Amino acid sequence: MYEGKFYRLLHPRPTVIIASRCPNGRVNLMPASWNTPVSEEPPTIAVAVEREAYTHQCLQHHRYATLNVLPIDAADLIYKLGTVSGRDVDKASQFGVKLEPSTKVDVPRVAGALAVYEVEVYKEVEVGEVTLYIFHVLETWAAPGAADQWGFDFKKVNIPLHGAGRAFYRVDPKPVFAKK
Repeated sequence: MYEGKFYRLLHPRPTVIIASRCPNGRVNLMPASWNTPVSEEPPTIAVAVEREAYTHQCLQHHRYATLNVLPIDAADLIYKLGTVSGRDVDKASQFGVKLEPSTKVDVPRVAGALAVYEVEVYKEVEVGEVTLYIFHVLETWAAPGAADQWGFDFKKVNIPLHGAGRAFYRVDPKPVFAKK
């Protein structure tokens, strides 16, 4: 029998920063590693958000968001964004996060991101203490040279994979190809 928390065997996982517009007028930034693509048609991504989290309140207030994939060099920032609540502080100001306009939604994206999904809440599923937000992808953007049609070019860039707590991992740039 495994003695740790059950979900840790599914980590490390890619981390996204959810940027959402909140009732207080600010943009909130929350790291989330419990995320996954759901469907190609319609293009959807699911992210689990604890119902106690301020981001949940923000997504109930405003149904658009951006999902930002930052480079591995932003691991300290990603961790810090998860240590305070947007109810209490303006995270973008406190941590010096630059925001820039999105093209399809009125929620900004994080400057310096390697990829950004501009999304709208499509469906919500309550599971235990979280709401699984299923987002309809309205626009997908990748930094020039960071990715090709198959995904990120890990010889050029790397993304943070969240382990547990402050632990983040890199992607090994050497692919392993399965035999035919």
